[in-house]
Amino acid sequence: MNQSSAPGEFRILSFLALCFLSTFLFSACSKKDQQQNIILFLVDDMGWQDTSEPFWTDTTEFNKRYHTPNMEKLADQGMKFTNAYASSVCSPTRVSLMSGMNAARHRVTNWTLRRNASNDRPHPTLKLPKWNVNGMQPTDSIENAVHVTPLPQILKNNGYYTIHTGKAHFGAIGTPGADPENLGFDVNIAGHAAGAPGCFLGEKNYSAAWRNGGNAWDVPDLEEYHGTDTYLTEALTLEALDALKNPVEEGQPFFLYMAHYAVHVPIEADKRFIQKYLDMGLDKTEAAYASMIEGMDKSLGDLMKFVEEKDLADNTIILFMSDNGGLSAHARGGEPHTHNRPLASGKGSAYEGGIREPMMVKWPGVTEPSSICDQYVIIEDFFPSILQMAGVKNPETVQHVDGESFVPFLKGKKAARDTTRELIWHYPNRWGGHGPGIGTTSTIRKGYWKLIYWYKDQSKELYNLKNDIGEYHDLSEKNPQKVGELSRALGEYLRSVEAQRPRFKDSGELVPWPDEVEAK
Repeated sequence: MNQSSAPGEFRILSFLALCFLSTFLFSACSKKDQQQNIILFLVDDMGWQDTSEPFWTDTTEFNKRYHTPNMEKLADQGMKFTNAYASSVCSPTRVSLMSGMNAARHRVTNWTLRRNASNDRPHPTLKLPKWNVNGMQPTDSIENAVHVTPLPQILKNNGYYTIHTGKAHFGAIGTPGADPENLGFDVNIAGHAAGAPGCFLGEKNYSAAWRNGGNAWDVPDLEEYHGTDTYLTEALTLEALDALKNPVEEGQPFFLYMAHYAVHVPIEADKRFIQKYLDMGLDKTEAAYASMIEGMDKSLGDLMKFVEEKDLADNTIILFMSDNGGLSAHARGGEPHTHNRPLASGKGSAYEGGIREPMMVKWPGVTEPSSICDQYVIIEDFFPSILQMAGVKNPETVQHVDGESFVPFLKGKKAARDTTRELIWHYPNRWGGHGPGIGTTSTIRKGYWKLIYWYKDQSKELYNLKNDIGEYHDLSEKNPQKVGELSRALGEYLRSVEAQRPRFKDSGELVPWPDEVEAK
């Protein structure tokens, strides 16, 4: 009897084993093919040196000043980019991020706020162009705006639960683009048209009333923290963590855009962290600034802790970036234009201090821990990169996408893009600050070479960033051939996207393109 039943038992055991193996393989494949959760952590006005994690070959005095242990942890777990770029002011960066377009093409080339109102400061000799002052819009019915298919809308259409927290600054007051929910976010926490908070302090209701500012600057949606000692960065973090509970409980992939108002002005101390910086001997303003940076870093750590505790760390991509260089022209302590050294100048400048940013990406199972990428990338690259990370193929957009995916770099593939790709910055405007590199300019980087064209007098500056990261030595007179080469490339690109340019006030004629004038 035992012998006669053995074949049947064997078949049953084989069947059970096959079922177990099939279940295991299905589970493994499902986990592998599962959409990645994505956290995009964007800091406002954070400079390349505003961290204890070095983004240069040397550890600097600024790296020793600041305390950002969670940035250090993220760098240990992922890839650090040492040549990451944004625009020199905020709105152009944010529109490029959400559209994949270069600023010269989308024409939101300065910061936005009120409908049909330009924030350009008057120029003594130039009439500045009428740029897209109303920002980015999900419709083509808004004047002086760029119509786009926004990144969060595409992610939402592909199954993501999308959360916006913090600074939006996408569209002018009274336009659809001012509300992140019109751009594809399921949830909007504290995002509106303004690009700065009225205040960082809960005791002052995050309002500008204390400085007689208009209510356009008051941070919305955080009334439950009014009258408390909750710093704005902390309030936003708490709200983001609460919003994440819904997709986590439902098992839905999420895209969290954690866009802090910090470390923008007004520079106000986060009392949880300031004392150590005062004890270091920093002046009151710089100590407050350092405390804001540490508060931002705590937020990053809180989000990383959340995904770890929810067992999501292996399936969550974290991207870290800043929207422009660190503020240095005004409102800071110490000597102006020095806060981003060895980089020159700061926010608003065409020099490296205005456009080079701290960037990191952690993609578990893809990025090698503690790896460094020296290839250069620019803010519009985030659009195609994030969509590729999310598994979205060939998305339909109303706009032309200029960005190039940096996913190959995350996978360890080396490319020759550092010598062949051209990065373009276009700022036919006039910012509020004054200082080195701050003005009406167009700029190109190709390889280690960088050319800046000044519309005010049609002069050109040429730098080799490999040998001169601080842009101390203008090589335009010594290397006219390189000036001509980059001028042609810059001019051809600007014409190809129908970029705007100023006119001379005295004649009304358009200022020449960079390749239409000889180097001075």
